[in-house]
Amino acid sequence: MTELFSSKWKFDHLLPSCKGKLTVITVAAHFNERVDPKKRRDKVYIGCGAGFGGDRPMAALKLLQSVKQLNYLVLECLAERTLADRFQTMSVGGDGYDSRMHPPGAQEKVLEIATTLGLNVSVAVAYEVSVRESGAAPIVECLEKYQPNVIITSRVADAALFLAPMVYELGWNWDNLELLAQGSLAGHLLECGCQLTGGYFMHPGDKYRDISFQSLLDQSLPYAEISFDGKICVAKAEGSGGILNFRTCGQQLLYEVGDPAAYVTPDVVIDIRDVSFQSLSSHKVLCGRANPSPESVPGKLLRLVPKDCGWKGWGEVSYGGHECVKRARAAEFLVRSWMEEVVPGVNHNILSYIIGLDSLKTASISDDPSSWRTSEDIRLRMDGLFELKDHAVQFTKEFIALYTNGPAGGGGVSTGHKKEVILEKQLVGREHVFWQTGLKCSKVADSITQEVTREENLLKTDVVHEPLSLPEASLNICSVDCSSKEIGLSSAPSGQKIPLYTVCHSRSGDKGNDLNFSMIPHFPLDFERLKMIITPRWVKDVVSTLLNTSSFPDSDAINKRDQWVNEHVKVEIYEVRGIHSLNVVVRNILDGGVNCSRRIDRHGKSISDLILSQQVVLP
Repeated sequence: MTELFSSKWKFDHLLPSCKGKLTVITVAAHFNERVDPKKRRDKVYIGCGAGFGGDRPMAALKLLQSVKQLNYLVLECLAERTLADRFQTMSVGGDGYDSRMHPPGAQEKVLEIATTLGLNVSVAVAYEVSVRESGAAPIVECLEKYQPNVIITSRVADAALFLAPMVYELGWNWDNLELLAQGSLAGHLLECGCQLTGGYFMHPGDKYRDISFQSLLDQSLPYAEISFDGKICVAKAEGSGGILNFRTCGQQLLYEVGDPAAYVTPDVVIDIRDVSFQSLSSHKVLCGRANPSPESVPGKLLRLVPKDCGWKGWGEVSYGGHECVKRARAAEFLVRSWMEEVVPGVNHNILSYIIGLDSLKTASISDDPSSWRTSEDIRLRMDGLFELKDHAVQFTKEFIALYTNGPAGGGGVSTGHKKEVILEKQLVGREHVFWQTGLKCSKVADSITQEVTREENLLKTDVVHEPLSLPEASLNICSVDCSSKEIGLSSAPSGQKIPLYTVCHSRSGDKGNDLNFSMIPHFPLDFERLKMIITPRWVKDVVSTLLNTSSFPDSDAINKRDQWVNEHVKVEIYEVRGIHSLNVVVRNILDGGVNCSRRIDRHGKSISDLILSQQVVLP
């Protein structure tokens, strides 16, 4: 059930480049102690070939061509949203997977492509019988048993995909917790691909993040250089565009993280509060000080269980020119009123917003219509999540009726409805988790295929803390970027209103219905002043607009919203000392999460700009 092989085009291009030197891993678990693990290398080079299922195959090819010392290429392609879509397919009688996304099916596809290209390759698989987020152990076992060219797995924790070849090549064991923490840090930094090297970072108008279009086009996927003693450097191809520095590393460090003192992976629970970065050059950064948490290994693994969450119905219509916003408001009023006539009491299920005005809530909209900025081209979007399919269908019918019954000039109406599924998270003991591994080889000359299969029971073993002695260079890591002088860093002014983006930068991430966003000061000494401003109350006041069910809330709607926020939304603020930053976690704010949210930005990716747009007064 992996998207790695969802496109034959990917491997037509990648396999010839991998021949003779590379093992490819994508995205199932421990703890049988490794017996006398062998150190095969002093240093291993691991690249990221894809950060998600929709990443660019050409970028992976360019990395292979540019970084000749790569030993492994990891393509992480299986996300929570992808799994939910596959469960939906199963619910209507389908297989629930693309044959190229199911490990055995993908194995056959890779062998088929390899044979077409005249390549002899061995392809291993490691997969579970149910959907759980597992660790590095099955991959390590495949490497030890088969030494394959390609490994295909079911869902594996992102960082574990990168940790596995480190464990195998560098002679690490499952009780070397300090080493596992450092390796998992490297995996976490690499797992989202170009997000480490300038992707999702460039921001015109922000002097600290303003990258040219051409530089962004020429950005490189990242790779890591990992030594047997735990020294970690992340890098991008020399001469490539994009950017790799303290800021990009800091954003990725806190991406989709809850409590930084206990970042849970299946292999080790990591404390990243003291992690720091030092730029060694324009294309390489030294990373250090990831530590195992006191509860160093999780006793249970994550299991994802599909659960129906209703039927969604939606509609969009565009208005332009004079008073187009008021016409959109009239259209929303009509659709809500029509639905109330047919299905009384259902209006609380409907959310609406205006694309081109407030769909992302990244700027405050005054209750006074005269203060709205001029807009000549807007699109009304309404989403409803209903218990019954009939109600979702009825919603689309009422929306289409705007063509003859709504305000003037509405065009481009589109509607739809679909069943929504969420993945409910459960924890299961390791002793209940099983996986299978196997190998097949293409033999172009004689067409011989060999196959080995096995099953293993996931068993937890006792772990022992052993001290890790890092090289001196990694012990002197500072949190100030060596390129800071070129930008001209200075402390933000005090006693006057300034936009928060002049003080810090941010990236937001999601985990289910929870949001996290980083707040990383441009000038480290502003950290203490920032802490005085960013309080749970301040965060709640800012994000509460996300829960408006309309672009035009009245006072009663605002009061109900604020009451719900106070009762259900929880804010946790964590200090991350190593990079002088804050990690803010907001619980129950994403309208149910990516798989059932009615918002245009289901992941909450744009919320970082909502935060940075706020005006603050620093002490």
